[in-house]
Amino acid sequence: MRTYLNKRNRKLFEATLSCKTLEDLANFCRDLMTKDEIDEFVKRYEIASRLYSGNSQRNISKNMKVSITTVTRVNKWFKNGMNGYKTVLNNLPHHHKSQSVGL
Repeated sequence: MRTYLNKRNRKLFEATLSCKTLEDLANFCRDLMTKDEIDEFVKRYEIASRLYSGNSQRNISKNMKVSITTVTRVNKWFKNGMNGYKTVLNNLPHHHKSQSVGL
């Protein structure tokens, strides 16, 4: 078993899966995290989404007004992580991989 998927963490992951609606999940996340923490996750996800769509790291940094270090960090996990970003993005019916550069 992966170290992050231990008995204690598993309970949190299962709790998120128990949410029946998007609103339930949003409310759970808001109770669990501060607004700034949620904003940070949103930013990371948006960076991963843009990487998935074929945008360059520099383009993402410039257009999102985030540091290249932040984009590089997300890209590291996007390319060499657990494939979580790619799995989620592949599962979304409205998100198609493209070679566009300027979202």
